[in-house]
Amino acid sequence: MFSPSGSENSFVFLEGSPKPTPSPSYAQPDPLLDKIHPSLLPSYIPGSTRTYAHDWSRTGTGGEIKPNGRHFVDAYGRICSLRGVNVSGCSKAPMNHDHGTFPGDHEVVTFVGRPFPLEEAPEHFSRLRRWGLTFIRFLVTWEAVEHAGLGIYDKEYLTYVRKLLLLLPSFGLSAFVVVHQDVWSRYSGGSGAPAWTLDAVGFDLHALEESGAAWLLGVKGGGHVEAERGIWPCGYQKLAAATMATCFWAGDTFAPKLRIVMPDGQTKPVQQYLQDAFLDMYATVVQALDGLDGVIGFEVMNEPHRGYIELPSLHKFDYNTDLHLSHVPSAFESFMLGCGYPTLVSHWTRSFPFPTRLTSRSVLNSASRKAWRPDGPTQGMCVWEMHGVWGWDNSKNEGVVLRENYFVKDPMTGRKVDWYTDFYYPFLKRWTDCARKAMSNDKMFFVEPIPNEFCPPSWTTEHQLPNMVFTPHWYDLNALFNKAFGDFTVNVQGLSRGMFLLKALYWGQQGARDNYSLQIQNIVDHGYKVLGGKPILIGECGIPMDMNHKEAFESDDWKWQERMMDAMMTGLERSLVGFTLWNYNPDNNDVQGDDWNGENFSWFSRRRGLPRSLLDLDQFSFTLDNGGRILPSVVRPYAAKTAGIPTRFEYELNTGTFVFEWRSPESKDNIVLTARETEIFVPSLITYGRKLVVSGLSADDKYTYDETRQTLFIVPRDGSSGRMHKITVSVDPPLRPQFSVNTFWGDFGEAILSGLVIFVILFVVIKYYFYM
Repeated sequence: MFSPSGSENSFVFLEGSPKPTPSPSYAQPDPLLDKIHPSLLPSYIPGSTRTYAHDWSRTGTGGEIKPNGRHFVDAYGRICSLRGVNVSGCSKAPMNHDHGTFPGDHEVVTFVGRPFPLEEAPEHFSRLRRWGLTFIRFLVTWEAVEHAGLGIYDKEYLTYVRKLLLLLPSFGLSAFVVVHQDVWSRYSGGSGAPAWTLDAVGFDLHALEESGAAWLLGVKGGGHVEAERGIWPCGYQKLAAATMATCFWAGDTFAPKLRIVMPDGQTKPVQQYLQDAFLDMYATVVQALDGLDGVIGFEVMNEPHRGYIELPSLHKFDYNTDLHLSHVPSAFESFMLGCGYPTLVSHWTRSFPFPTRLTSRSVLNSASRKAWRPDGPTQGMCVWEMHGVWGWDNSKNEGVVLRENYFVKDPMTGRKVDWYTDFYYPFLKRWTDCARKAMSNDKMFFVEPIPNEFCPPSWTTEHQLPNMVFTPHWYDLNALFNKAFGDFTVNVQGLSRGMFLLKALYWGQQGARDNYSLQIQNIVDHGYKVLGGKPILIGECGIPMDMNHKEAFESDDWKWQERMMDAMMTGLERSLVGFTLWNYNPDNNDVQGDDWNGENFSWFSRRRGLPRSLLDLDQFSFTLDNGGRILPSVVRPYAAKTAGIPTRFEYELNTGTFVFEWRSPESKDNIVLTARETEIFVPSLITYGRKLVVSGLSADDKYTYDETRQTLFIVPRDGSSGRMHKITVSVDPPLRPQFSVNTFWGDFGEAILSGLVIFVILFVVIKYYFYM
């Protein structure tokens, strides 16, 4: 039985009821244009409506959530801090995926039931509501929609997704939908595009792995042992994924000879073929979900990649931007391998202080397996050989690079290309136009840059989209690469941009918090600097649960996971932007993790949870916490709906205390605020059995805390323009500390000072006895 939101019978004005009279300190709204919150009544008692802070349904927001400058606002003009999760990592693979037979039977896969069956939805949505993670980045893949062939859409899957997302408002949830991809496709070592896209350009799906065109072990259940760990991102540089990305974005420029035969016998340029197919699929998804209140927007694509575009040399990739691990063939070496020529390839292993180093070279594809089908559009020829990028010298029996800088300049004009301005931005405009035609009401459009890159300076007004939201990702690349976290952390973001080494090193939990805060703030600041008044939301951020040699799975001591998550969450909170954590995966377990390329990011594991028959789906119920790990670090207070502009939020999980500061809107903010009530999510996880203490309010300010709704309601009396508000909220008695927030000087200061004292004494003694 579904557990509906407690806000379904919200405050309404009946005929003949007195209309709210705004406090004189608040700007007068236009009653014909603006929705008015009952908290504008001078006699309003905080919490009188039946909504709760983290309710993003129409009932909880008074209408729709919309972008307004750098913020998301509800119908009352309150700033909304959208906090939630990616649902889900398991959506990358079909329900009937078989590691043993992959890549066979790709036409008959089914994603119906991803991320979970409909009958399980109340359990998962109730759990996310309890944890305050009510904003979802919902994953679908191109393969899930169109796996059977060009133009053949899985209507059963689309119907399932619609029914699932239809339930969101009943639990206070809202979502944006992303068409997810990594390394182009499962069939090139990642997720996303259907198999027929690779087949269409001439690849032999069954030869990609042996020819070195893709690393597939991670999508066949591998990636968990040391020799396989973390290799999958290298797939972006391998022949299959790099070729597909290049053809998708810039086939007209770099592969104009490659034309695909259509069902009617006509041929289409490869770029047009792939982009048209993608956009037609996307329009089908938008149409299938049209009219759903719980869906507020769409994201074009997860972590787009250039492919070979702008690659300065066919002989090497950039060590600072492209992962070098295991066998890393250059573009030229990949071309030869794909044509069946055994090729000597460098092998890289983990090292210190640099992430990896070249340790050996070995010959790959000794069986001379060809990645290209003889019956494909290239007639068995490498598409890049067909375009004169390289060739085979029969007299010398070796490959020869013919156009070293082919992917840097337009081959026809010689003009230097830029992936963003020449290919990405024009495609985004096509995508937006296509999506808007398929929807009855305008939605938000979420876009992101290439992973680990700041917002490009070229993303100026003429390239920006209507209702655009910038959704970059952030991960601690050092911790991900090593699957380890401790007292010592490194600012990889800074090092890759020339930061002095010692400045990039941090110690202790305080150091990790400061490190992550700086990196996340850099991403946010660069976004605001370029985009100006556009909202920013971190679309992915997370931690590996199997860090430190999976010790926690044996000891059930998750202290390092808790500390890493806390450091990341602290950085996100300080930046004052929303985010969706990676990821909530109901299929996660200790052995297979998220069952994709050895990843294990989900802090929820069904194996540790209660059976559904024992669950109480009310958001106040502790039964929903079973299966959750490191919850004190994940489930934290936050100002969900602020009647003003948030300026600071700091939370200390070891005590349960937070400080929140906000400012009443000024004319420069361009916000019409028709509410006085601020709603803060304060989880019962920290308040149960304790008293909530709120300090900093003025004598005329009012507040109440409803533990069953996990919401602190605050109604300041004075909302005059620019008025600053500050509260400190704590629990009594304080929480039991989870860990020590240690620092370098706290850990080593005494030893350093002692050493200095001894040194000075020795210096004085030596000077006295030998030089006096």
